[in-house]
Amino acid sequence: MAETSADERSALERALGLFTEVRAGEGPTAVLLALNVFALLTAYYIVKPVREALILALGSGAEYKSYMSAVIAAALFVFVPIYARVADRIPKLKLVVGSTLFFASHLVLFWLAGQSEAIRGHLGLIFYAWVGIFNMMVVAQFWAYANDLYDPERGKRLFPFIALGASLGAALGAKAAAVLIPIFGEFGLLLASAALLGACAALFLAAERGRQMPSDAAQAPGAAQAPGAGNLEGAFELVLKHRYLLLLAGFSLIYTWVNSNGEYILSKLVKGAAAEAVKRGAISDDAQGKFIGVFYGDFFFYVNVLGLILQSFVVSRVVKYAGIGVAFFVFPVIALGSSLLILALPLLAVARVGKIAENATDYSLNNTVRQTLWLPTSQAMKYKAKQAVDTFFVRMGDVSSALLVYLGAELLALGVRAFALANALLVALWLVLAIAIAREHRLLTKAAH
Repeated sequence: MAETSADERSALERALGLFTEVRAGEGPTAVLLALNVFALLTAYYIVKPVREALILALGSGAEYKSYMSAVIAAALFVFVPIYARVADRIPKLKLVVGSTLFFASHLVLFWLAGQSEAIRGHLGLIFYAWVGIFNMMVVAQFWAYANDLYDPERGKRLFPFIALGASLGAALGAKAAAVLIPIFGEFGLLLASAALLGACAALFLAAERGRQMPSDAAQAPGAAQAPGAGNLEGAFELVLKHRYLLLLAGFSLIYTWVNSNGEYILSKLVKGAAAEAVKRGAISDDAQGKFIGVFYGDFFFYVNVLGLILQSFVVSRVVKYAGIGVAFFVFPVIALGSSLLILALPLLAVARVGKIAENATDYSLNNTVRQTLWLPTSQAMKYKAKQAVDTFFVRMGDVSSALLVYLGAELLALGVRAFALANALLVALWLVLAIAIAREHRLLTKAAH
């Protein structure tokens, strides 16, 4: 496709060129999608603190949190096939709009339940599980829709800008929750989140009406056709049947496992640093919570700032000039380096720098590349198999990490170095999967042209 000259583009499209290459007619739909995922992530990060508050209010809330990953994975094993069956029967626009409003209605029901003193104290576990299902399914659905709108060439160019909306939404939602909870209380935020989901539904409708993509008619069945039309296989059946999808599922499990292990390593070192500060007399025993809180406040700040910088100015350039194949290896190489450094020097300062680099890259480059990998797949794969890969298999990575922590820390009393070694070995497996995925992606992209 020939380059679009600058004078053919609108002022909006020229402005978006700061973030990625945008051609004539592509700006409005890209902005609508970025606004959509911005509202979606804002809605999630508004309710995330409510989830934490409700479960930690329970007597054994911290312990329950450790077990809920398995509960959520089991629930997804049931709900993903149900979603796939619905996808077989209704047009894609009705699917994404209806599912979004379906989850919004649940938030209203939770708000109503929270008005009852008798019910409120029993919502912690239910709401925690619901949020774990909601955030994974709606995000996977959004990216399935975005993948369905764009061919591989457009997606590679425009996804870095669209994903910027997710980064901004996550940052704003977290900050908004901290400001609004003292004013409206935990349950008041549920209505705000429901309203944002309603806005997401409206933005899906606007994007479907306003898109300007000449190749759509030849590329996609269109809004009038169900995503599963002509392919009635279930979500998990699709994953198990196709090598590329099975590789993506394995990658999702492994990278989540590595990430969760890294979070455990960091939290272990932070807790140890707080205890050491008490022992030295630098802080009082009662100040350990403040010490940990300050650490994580700074940690999340640097992750968010670096992630936004990478998403805004680096991701699109890496994808454009280095290609998806190279971009896909950046995150595992950083994770491997971080694990080896901690293995050699199990210090909080080392883990802190490594985890900031990992998380910022994960939230920006890795997230964008993960979504781009689905561009050359079929519509049924995008709407059905993607739900299984991005929800169930991701949660199984969390479950695998929880089991490793239980076996390694609780039963065998292993230290930080052992978990860093485990991560290094897992990243080696991750790199093998990445090589196979990159090869399959090249073949699928060639076949799509």
